[in-house]
Amino acid sequence: MTELFTPGFFIDNRARLRKLFGSTAPIVITANGQLQRSADTMYPFQQDTNFWYLTGIDDPDIILVIDQDVEYLILPKRSEYQNIFDGQINTAALSERSGITQIKDYKDGWRQLGNRLRRVKQVATIAPPPQYIDVYGMYTNPARWVLRRSLLQKNDTLELIDLREYLIKMRMAKQKPEIEAIKRAIAVTTQGLNEVIGAENLKKYTYEYEVEADLTRAFRHQGSSHAFEPIIASGKRACTLHNIGSEGVLSSDELLLFDIGAEYQGYAADISRTVAIGEPTKRQRQVHQAVRDVQEYAFSLLKPGVLLLEYEKQVEHFMGEKLRELGLVKSITTEAVRAFYPHAASHHLGLDVHDVDDRHSPLAENMVITVEPGIYISEEKIGVRIEDDVRITADGIEILSESLPSKLE
Repeated sequence: MTELFTPGFFIDNRARLRKLFGSTAPIVITANGQLQRSADTMYPFQQDTNFWYLTGIDDPDIILVIDQDVEYLILPKRSEYQNIFDGQINTAALSERSGITQIKDYKDGWRQLGNRLRRVKQVATIAPPPQYIDVYGMYTNPARWVLRRSLLQKNDTLELIDLREYLIKMRMAKQKPEIEAIKRAIAVTTQGLNEVIGAENLKKYTYEYEVEADLTRAFRHQGSSHAFEPIIASGKRACTLHNIGSEGVLSSDELLLFDIGAEYQGYAADISRTVAIGEPTKRQRQVHQAVRDVQEYAFSLLKPGVLLLEYEKQVEHFMGEKLRELGLVKSITTEAVRAFYPHAASHHLGLDVHDVDDRHSPLAENMVITVEPGIYISEEKIGVRIEDDVRITADGIEILSESLPSKLE
């Protein structure tokens, strides 16, 4: 696998952040920490994407310090158990990957940083998220809270400046290696989907999980993995937007919805297709065609300068017209439309499958977003979503996933 991201990529990102931030306050950013799964086992580690964007490092609990022209990494405390079972931290590899030459052990690093923090009034970091996000029903990684506490222990009068707005601006428009990584993730996803939904292939499957297993094999065979928990849902199960688990039995009179994406060197693809398991009915064809029509309309709106908030309103209204044609709504209101189309048409794509964005900022060249309208009719056991990944060009869009057909059969 050819490495797309050189140390220069991360060095330049740190320099851009310093310039955009424009303050002499030290910048201190933490990697994610590992999370317990059960007893003494952990979930697979997932790095904080902002930390990776600035360092390229996939190790947990490391601290990045940028203090004007000085950059260094602070290593975490490590138990002898960790060193034996997980291996020693390879400091030479950290330096080679990130382009940061100064790597300090926990004690010396925090001594140097603490001395600096006691002499300043401000420090820049990334604000910790809520410890529990109600709307998603999930707990968050505590690493930023731990860092916040450590900073204030060194100087409890510090003003903590949040760097998120600067990193959002930097990450929204993708650089050349980022676009290439997304394209390769899309290529892996496309090949995997073609293998399972090609002519006659679906007939060999009895369960959704068999399809998922073959997709996973196809991704791993190409040196990739899932960028997010795959959604492979048939019939009524496809009307639950994030129906994961793939436990359903396939039926020849139902549609099968895929919402999947491979990850390539940290960057995600996000593609949805809905296909007929057997011969589709007239109604299934009508709903599928309506979603395709909405997607084509959404494509026509996208170009630099477009505000996603306004674009979403336009797509919602057009979707309303299609729902009315299908006999699902009588009048086009947000409430009526959202009963059958409850999600957004687009989101940014990159290191996170739902990548950082500012919906009050207009689209610009080299931003990468998804276009994913859907119609969900639970009573009819029909759920249809079609999703493609597009790059905003100088005067329109490039559909990065257009090589994968979106036909029903």
